[in-house]
Amino acid sequence: MQVSHPLTLLSRITSRGGIVAMSVFLNFAGFTLIIPVLPFSVARYVPASDVAFWVSSILALYALCSFVAAPVLGAMSDRFGRRPIILLSLIGFAIGFAVFGLGGALWVLVLGRLVEGLTAGSISALYAYVADTHAAGERGAAFGMLGAAGGLGFMFGPMLGGLLGQLSLSTPLYGAAGLALLNAVLVHFCMPESHPPEKRSKRMRWGQFNAFGQLLAALKERRLRTLFAVVFCFAFGSTVLQSNLAVMLKDLLDFDPAAIGFVLAGVGVMDIISQGLVAPRLQPRFGERRVASAGLVFNGIGLVALAFLAVLPALPLLICGIALFTFGDGLFQPCASALVANAAPEGRQGEIQGANQAQQAIARTFGPLASAWLYGLFAGAPYFAAAVVVLVASGVLWRGSNKGP
Repeated sequence: MQVSHPLTLLSRITSRGGIVAMSVFLNFAGFTLIIPVLPFSVARYVPASDVAFWVSSILALYALCSFVAAPVLGAMSDRFGRRPIILLSLIGFAIGFAVFGLGGALWVLVLGRLVEGLTAGSISALYAYVADTHAAGERGAAFGMLGAAGGLGFMFGPMLGGLLGQLSLSTPLYGAAGLALLNAVLVHFCMPESHPPEKRSKRMRWGQFNAFGQLLAALKERRLRTLFAVVFCFAFGSTVLQSNLAVMLKDLLDFDPAAIGFVLAGVGVMDIISQGLVAPRLQPRFGERRVASAGLVFNGIGLVALAFLAVLPALPLLICGIALFTFGDGLFQPCASALVANAAPEGRQGEIQGANQAQQAIARTFGPLASAWLYGLFAGAPYFAAAVVVLVASGVLWRGSNKGP
């Protein structure tokens, strides 16, 4: 089988060019630049015993703010178009990263994440953009290409962040701010609007400024309820890994920022393979529900392997766990995104994507806090708990797949 070059795959994500892929790439690269240095940045201001708690709390604050903001920004993209919301989000990211980079006190780090979270609408708007520009049957492959773009960003972002962290702990933050601004420039000059005025919602309702109200409105759609529950479980499991992995590698394997960055770069490589190459070939044959369910099984096995690092802190076990989890992630995400996009009612794509991001934000609010508490009991406990959650979700989704694709 001939394997396409990743950049060739990315250029095919939309008929309007590769700018959406480049935007996702820069978004993920900027966001993940800071992961290798986050525990070390926090450690400057708190005792060593409190680092895991504060890292998790800062990540949870971002998720809580994005829960409030994402559905509002999604609905605004239905009313005003996708481009303005993407630009607003990227500028907010740049400001938040720059504030975080300034540092000087723990509250400054918190303020930076607060700004980022309140403008976190670019991903939901980008997903709505892809849904606008692809027919229902094409969305699974398109979201797979979008995932491959994110995988490239996840590969280069942590690696670059770890290397820049050798210069200073603030340098990766300023680098992330620069990537966000570069992304905004590309969107402004190169990305055409995908949501024409005649298809936009005619007005904003007050209820759309209520994150809970929007989420409840989305859950009134019968086809979305189970999908949202499954995506919630996946988001919880992945957030446990994202919020705790750098801390665990620092504590158990004595990794520095550069080493953590290279580990996370491996996540990006596997994401490119699974989302960009494997998932698009499996979806037409087995259906999106079955492929997504299988992805969650890989997630669960990978999480169990990572949990055993607390007992046997060995590099091969780390590589195995990361590879399995990320391969499953790559199978699940494009399929789940396509299922949600196809279930969204006409004219409410941005609103549904925003509600989907909001309910994931709830998982990402409680996931890091639960992870920090469980990590204090036993280093492997967060990963065992996350494995149970995603495996139960896999069973629910597989049961639905037997009723039809």
